[in-house]
Amino acid sequence: MRERLRAAANFLRREFAVCRLVLRDKRTPWAAKLLLGLAVAYTLSPIDLIPDSRPLIGISIDYALIVPALVWGALRLVPDAVVADCRERVYNEQQHEGDLATR
Repeated sequence: MRERLRAAANFLRREFAVCRLVLRDKRTPWAAKLLLGLAVAYTLSPIDLIPDSRPLIGISIDYALIVPALVWGALRLVPDAVVADCRERVYNEQQHEGDLATR
């Protein structure tokens, strides 16, 4: 169980780094940047589309459906080459960090 959580956390960390690079890339369309910006703003905003009147349900629906949908929609608008380049850069950076940690 602990390994699965660690793997999920690593995956989310990598994907967050990929999204950050995609946002900074000049080849990324403005519509994708807008959707990613909305995902970040919604995550940080105190305003929810689905009220949190029921404990955990409102929170989980908001962040399990809306935010990933915005990110997924944004990444669909970005050319595959840009996403692939960003994923490769993140992978190479993490490999380099791993090499430094084993020294």
